[in-house]
Amino acid sequence: MDWYGIVFEVIDLRSFSNLWFWIALAVMWSTTSHWVLGVPFDMVGRAARRGGTAQDDLEALVRINTARILYIARESGLILTAAGSFVLTLLAVLGFWFRIEFAQALFLLGLPMAVVALMSVRTAARIRGRDLHGEALRRALTRHRFAVQAVGVTSVLATTLWGMYVNFTVGPLGG
Repeated sequence: MDWYGIVFEVIDLRSFSNLWFWIALAVMWSTTSHWVLGVPFDMVGRAARRGGTAQDDLEALVRINTARILYIARESGLILTAAGSFVLTLLAVLGFWFRIEFAQALFLLGLPMAVVALMSVRTAARIRGRDLHGEALRRALTRHRFAVQAVGVTSVLATTLWGMYVNFTVGPLGG
């Protein structure tokens, strides 16, 4: 096999028949649902069980991360929204109009993550605006995590159905 054949076998742009795409999808959603507003979710459980220093650590980390998220949204939110919308629209057109499977895969990864980003800004603003502490803060983080997991389950289901459709109609080897 020549050098080009080896490279294109390793870097396969046919995403839905590529095991690495599905591994990346699983890792992305696992990581996203574990890190709630930049805080590892096990800290929420530890704060609920132990209180005291664990709760103080959770509140400090949430305060730092919500301030960071809201600062980025305030300073760069318009530019990030415009750039993200442009990229997602570009991927949607390339993927679903011009039938480029790699763009479809990136769109199906990117759109739900954009939704999660918007949900994170909203939750951060609610935590800051209501000055949540203690049990109320843990409830807000748990609700946010549940919503992220709901988006993740819906996204994985939609991606799986679309991937099966593409593999059955186009074929896993390109036709």
